Amino acid sequence: MKSKIIIWLFLTGALISCDKSKLNPKPQSDLPDAEAFSTAARAQQQVNGMYVLLKSSFFFGSRFVVYGDVRGEDFLNRTNNGVTGLQTWNFSATPATNEVQYVWRDAYACINQCNIVLARIDEAPISDALKNQYKGEARTLRALGYWGLLSLYAKPFADGSGANPGVPLRLTAEYSTGNNSMPRSTVAQVYTQIIADLNFAETNLPLDNGNAELNTTHAHRNTAIALKTRMLLAMQRWADVITEADKLVPATAPYQATTGVAHRLEPAIASVFSTPYTTLESIFSMPFTTLDLPGTQNGLANYYMPGPVGALDYTLNTAAAGIVSNPSWKATDARRAFVGTSGTSTVWRKFTSNPHTDYAPAIRYAEVLLNLAEARVRQTNAVDARAIDLLNAVHRRSDNTTTYSAGDFANATALLAQIAIERRIELLGEGLRNFDIMRTLQPFPAKGTAPVVASNANAYIWPIPQSELFSNPEVVQNPGY
Repeated sequence: MKSKIIIWLFLTGALISCDKSKLNPKPQSDLPDAEAFSTAARAQQQVNGMYVLLKSSFFFGSRFVVYGDVRGEDFLNRTNNGVTGLQTWNFSATPATNEVQYVWRDAYACINQCNIVLARIDEAPISDALKNQYKGEARTLRALGYWGLLSLYAKPFADGSGANPGVPLRLTAEYSTGNNSMPRSTVAQVYTQIIADLNFAETNLPLDNGNAELNTTHAHRNTAIALKTRMLLAMQRWADVITEADKLVPATAPYQATTGVAHRLEPAIASVFSTPYTTLESIFSMPFTTLDLPGTQNGLANYYMPGPVGALDYTLNTAAAGIVSNPSWKATDARRAFVGTSGTSTVWRKFTSNPHTDYAPAIRYAEVLLNLAEARVRQTNAVDARAIDLLNAVHRRSDNTTTYSAGDFANATALLAQIAIERRIELLGEGLRNFDIMRTLQPFPAKGTAPVVASNANAYIWPIPQSELFSNPEVVQNPGY
């Protein structure tokens, strides 16, 4: 947990000083903890620090997103580069593997900064409303951080209704290397905290952050609601998914949120992944600029694009298992424009900027529509008419040659299968394939030289990192490692 201290000192030391200090400047690295929330500007800097840590290169800014996709069957590893996720792709990760250690490190660094804000924001000379807003932002990011940890290091909720070991549930701000000893809470306990955080955030976040950039890159009320639809889907609480999604999705088309930020599908999918990356579809994304790049071997384009844009570590799997070969993905589909070639390789072009200024998406309105469609079918166990309408909304945005109807589906299982295919096409490259496989207890299919990984196999989840085992005597390793 040493990284907690380093990050705290860095963020505190980076705070601006008052004008008077310019006459007798105090080294910012020596700024006492007591001053970290002493002005409105310093308090805001601490809040901004949460977002900086969430979009770190090993977390939601890049690699965590990549790992969520390449564990699935839609990408093949081309470079055999251990630095860019080879062990994650082929399920050979160990407690000492870089990504196993660094995702854990960066996730808890972000969580701890959220805890610091929650513990100290009442000291700031700001209004109670702003304090509660900052608390809402902190709890939104903490919830997302814990979901990220559960999705890789713990068995899915569906396995034992959340009774399996999750991760240490750290809810107290830490400023030193002490207090590392903590057992793992259950998956259910961590999800319960996630939902509690998002419920608080929904009540305390603003309806609108004032402009498109802040509405995309900072949490607001609809951010918390949208994330709840994902978390509740993982918990198989179908009725609650419907309740939350209905806050953002009208009963009939056209689908656009009627309160808060007016989220909707963009008319063209390409605009969602083009500058300025701040469409009404983009509920929450990690921003980058030429002065704030994700770093070497970290940009999303680096993994999927050939030179000079990237290293093309991963190509699309054109075998039958890969979604790019699925007959439901027609040539008339606008999303096919993201599929390209480089020599003999089939390349994914959703992220293409050079330098790597693509925003990394955390959740989009399209996902909320598909979450709602799936929950309705699972709740009713029927070929639900509204679910088909939602499926059509996402599909026909990119391919208006196909309209699904009730007659296309023999039963609820067939409709669920088509919704799952639509998720793979629509959300490809956005880090959710691992989540969708695990929450439904499917095996990871074979791909290239990587084998099938059954839901009861040790490699189905990552090990607890060696660094945590060294510093936390109460943590228990996952079986088989």
